[in-house]
Amino acid sequence: MAIEERTARILINKAGGTAGPDAKNYRMALPSAWMKELGICEDDREVTLQFDGESITVRRRVPSGYHEFLAGARSKGHELLILHFYAGDKLCTKICADRTAHCVAVENLVSDPLSTAFGVNQKPTWDDLQSFLEERCIPRQRDGLQHYLAELGLDHYDPLDIIRKTGGRMAEDNGWIRIVEG
Repeated sequence: MAIEERTARILINKAGGTAGPDAKNYRMALPSAWMKELGICEDDREVTLQFDGESITVRRRVPSGYHEFLAGARSKGHELLILHFYAGDKLCTKICADRTAHCVAVENLVSDPLSTAFGVNQKPTWDDLQSFLEERCIPRQRDGLQHYLAELGLDHYDPLDIIRKTGGRMAEDNGWIRIVEG
């Protein structure tokens, strides 16, 4: 998705209530199309704000726990992708990807980050998930890719379709992925 940019004005008002005499409130109107894209509505409008010293990021709040995330997404009727990442026969990470809201929650079942799907990253993003899935596939740039895809019965490169056929198995490790739902 291309980054869309707009210019806005900050509304500055005197703070009321028990605020000090010089206290101010800062507000701005956000485009409704953007809020709809984020999945913000009257029933679900909690967001997370991040400030890095130069910019402010507004993100839809993702429930903190895996099970809370899963239950919330299911209650909203969102399309889910649930994956289990194994090292050998040991289940190491449960991954719930909300395909509607483009957010992810994980539950690591082992303490060794080398055995988990996202290493030390406890809060992977949608982009992190896409990178992880692609890392569990043959590289897009590989010579003979079309022949490989044809052998799998695929006509185009789609990491999830490849994982459905290969389990995301790689020669370098004993990790693999089971698609539970989606």
